[in-house]
Formats: sequence, C-alpha cells, structure tokens
Amino acid sequence: MEEKSLLLNVHSNLEPPKPDGNTYLMRGNYHYYHYGCDGFQDMGWGCGYRTLQSICSWIIQSGGSARTATSGTDVPNIPTIQQTLVEIKDKPERFFGSREWIGTLEAIYVIDTLYDVSCKVLHIARSDTIAKHADTLRDYFEQYGGLIMMGGDMDAASKGIAGIHVSVDQDVYLLVVDPHYAGKIQTKEELYTKQYVKWQKVEDFVDSSFYNLCLPMLKGRDPAA
Repeated sequence: MEEKSLLLNVHSNLEPPKPDGNTYLMRGNYHYYHYGCDGFQDMGWGCGYRTLQSICSWIIQSGGSARTATSGTDVPNIPTIQQTLVEIKDKPERFFGSREWIGTLEAIYVIDTLYDVSCKVLHIARSDTIAKHADTLRDYFEQYGGLIMMGGDMDAASKGIAGIHVSVDQDVYLLVVDPHYAGKIQTKEELYTKQYVKWQKVEDFVDSSFYNLCLPMLKGRDPAA
C-alpha cells in the first residue's frame, strides 16, 4: 500500500485544550493507520496493529533502520506483524491468520525485532492516576518526541498518544490518536469533529483500568510543515 494515500501527522492542526499552560508534542512524521485503511478488514480487533503501524511509520520517517531485509522501508502489514510474533515464538503458529488482537507488549517485541529500537514500558496501575506520570510523559516528549502506544485491560482499546498538555491549574490532557476510524478520510478536521483525534482529560480515561504505555527510545526529527 502507498503510504501517501494516508493522512500525515493527523494531530498537527489541533489546538491545545486550554490557552494557558504548556503543551509538549511528538516530533517527526507519521502516517495515520486505522481500521481497513489498506483494504485489510480488521474492524473490531485490529486497533493494536494499526497503532503499531503508525509508530512503525514514525520510526521509518525518523531514520530508524530496518533490522531485517524483510521489513525494508515499508510499514509491516497485519500478516507480517503476526508472522513476526510467530517467528520470535511469542505466539503459536495458529496466531498467523487469526483475528487475535495485540497489545502494548507485542508492539514492543515487533519494534525491537524489525527496527532494533528499544522501548520503555510505562505501567500505570489501577491505584495510580495518569496525572501522577505527567512529568515522565513530558520528559519523554521533550527528549525523544515519539508516538506512544497506550492500552489497558478494562480499557482495551489501543490508542496512540501524540502529546501532553498541563494547564496552569494542573489539569492534564493527553493527545489521543485513535485508530478505530473506518472509511475514507478527506481531512484532519474530519477526525477532530468525530473525536478520533482529540485532547482527552486524564480523568476521562477508565479509572478501573491499568494502562501500559510503549515509549519508543528513538529521537524524532522536526516534523514536516
């Protein structure tokens, strides 16, 4: 699939949630992968793969080199991701061709295997608040500027995180890039209107869920205009 058919940096036109405070955004370029965007029908189970594909797109465009000849310069499709997890023996043979979803840990294995990029895991326990980890996320965006993958248990919907905003009164927002969109997208603004790309206050995440976040340890380049 030609990546140029996908939207680039879908978060970039979105205004901060509040005019005050500080906003820390990812750096570099990525294409937005979502349900069915390449003709492969994964609605209902493929959100983790799609978030991973957006991160792989960012790694490639940030200068991350492919570790294996098969990964090349292309973002891996869902069958390639499944085959990779089978080959490293994270998954059994029957996983290939299945509709089993993947989470943050599987994404980390694929990123390490295909690109030799290590990832930091940020675990947010049910007893924790996301706001408690705001400094860690701010530091990550300042130092690396990668696209983060976020997923949990009670909130099992995978999502990308492209930034954090901390207001003067210490309200914390995360910039969510949601891969659950299905259909043809014409503009970034369409995603904003339909809330697939949005600033979400941390209190509005599922407080009964733990979350695992995948922070790729590769420094992003300045994004395209």
